[in-house]
Amino acid sequence: MDYNTQRNQLIMPEYGRNIQKMVDYATEIKDKEKRNKAAKVIIKVIGNLNPHLRDVADFKHKLWDHLFIMSNFKLDVDSPFEKPKKETLSEKPKKLSYPQSRIKYRHYGKIIEQLIEKAKKLDEKDEKRDLLIHAIANHMKKSHINWNKEHVEDNDVFENLEKFSNNEIKTNRTIPLVNVDEYYRKRKRVNYSNHKNKRRNK
Repeated sequence: MDYNTQRNQLIMPEYGRNIQKMVDYATEIKDKEKRNKAAKVIIKVIGNLNPHLRDVADFKHKLWDHLFIMSNFKLDVDSPFEKPKKETLSEKPKKLSYPQSRIKYRHYGKIIEQLIEKAKKLDEKDEKRDLLIHAIANHMKKSHINWNKEHVEDNDVFENLEKFSNNEIKTNRTIPLVNVDEYYRKRKRVNYSNHKNKRRNK
C-alpha cells in the first residue's frame, strides 16, 4: 500500500501531491524550451485551482514564486519575474521594536493619554474640542466599567479627565455621560447576537 506517511513531505501542502509531481517532472526535463512550456502549464493549473489568489496583489508573481519554492529552487526556467532566493525565504524577520513609553493610567490605556494631548492642543473656541473632550470622558467611563465592573459617577470621570490633563482641560459637566445600565444592556444584546450567529454558522 502507498501511504502518505511513507511519501516525501510536500513543500507546499495546500497545492496537493499531484501539483508537486508536476513540478518534480518539469524540474527533470532536460530541454529548456519544454521546461518553460511545462512551467507555464503548471502556473495555469495552480491558478485555476486557487481562484482566491486572484484577489491577491501581484497574483502571477506569487504563483511563480510558489512554483520555484515547490521545486526547492532547482527549476531552471525563464520566469517573467525575478526568481526568489532561498536565502531570503529562510531569513528571520527583523525584530519589531516594542513601545517603551510608560502608561500613566493603565486601566484607561495609552490611547486616552494621546487623545487628551490632542484635545489640549485644540483651540478652546473650537467646537471639535468640546466634542472630543466629551467623547474621551465617555470612553473613560466605559473603560472603568469594563475593568472594574462597578458603577462610577460622571463627576469622578470628569475630575479624572481634568486631573490627567494637568487642569488644562475644563469639562462641561451639564452633559451626562453614557448610561451604565443602557451600556450593559447593549453589550449583552451584542454578545447574545454574536453567540447566536456562531451557533448558526457551525
